[in-house]
Amino acid sequence: MLVNHAKQRLLAGEPSIGTWLSLPSPEAAEYVSGLGFDWLVVDAEHNPVDIRTLAQMFSAMSKAGIAPMVRIPWNSPEHFKRVLDAGAWGLVVPMVNSREEAEGAVRAARYFPDGNRSVGGGRHAISFGAAAKDYYANANDQILLVLQIEHIDGVEHADEILSVPGVDACFIGPNDLAASMGMGLGVPLESEDPKLVEAIMHVRDTCRARGVAPGIHTSGAEAVNMRIGQGFQFCAMASELKYLLGGLNGDIERLDWTASDRGGQVGIGQTAEEGAVVRY
Repeated sequence: MLVNHAKQRLLAGEPSIGTWLSLPSPEAAEYVSGLGFDWLVVDAEHNPVDIRTLAQMFSAMSKAGIAPMVRIPWNSPEHFKRVLDAGAWGLVVPMVNSREEAEGAVRAARYFPDGNRSVGGGRHAISFGAAAKDYYANANDQILLVLQIEHIDGVEHADEILSVPGVDACFIGPNDLAASMGMGLGVPLESEDPKLVEAIMHVRDTCRARGVAPGIHTSGAEAVNMRIGQGFQFCAMASELKYLLGGLNGDIERLDWTASDRGGQVGIGQTAEEGAVVRY
């Protein structure tokens, strides 16, 4: 059975880097899998991706030697079961704010005796290059469980959440965290607001104290390097959609071609020049 290299690196105290996949596309997953990341997380919380497409994306990743992961829509057992049986090597669980919610996530991600994950399916074993019996014997050790702390309630209960046995890593979502602190929407991921910085560092320090790998979402390579320097391990570098639109936007703005020529529709709060370009 294949070893989950991303989990092993985190357990060894090393950084593990990946990116978010927003597009429900096996082809996009295949292309990005060739870039050398440790893992890729399909964002099934905020994007219209179905379970069959997820399975196809996981297949493209695992064949390329990339750990296939997914952010599930919510912390409920049926989401864990379906994505794990489809071949995910790890899960990111959104909006965990209490010890009880953390315990529920651990139970849903692990087979008996460590949890209550239902036994069945076959694609999970194929994803790890294993026979079913070997998968059942080793899955609890290989599945990477990452809990998101992305609300001030989660920050305040961080020690309770991160002390739950079976939690491998924590992932801070700066945008939702800032919103829950009354800072508004769209706050920069690397905001220097003292209150936000204090909350982020509190979670990092609690992770260290509890032997959990700290993680965070970033805006790009420079920010990943900064976060690694601060002791973060599980670091997401933006998303494939951000780089797709950023690259196209960079070139389209160099054209001698106005928004009206392009037929772009101007949205609320946008200038004519901005209206033809979607911002991520």
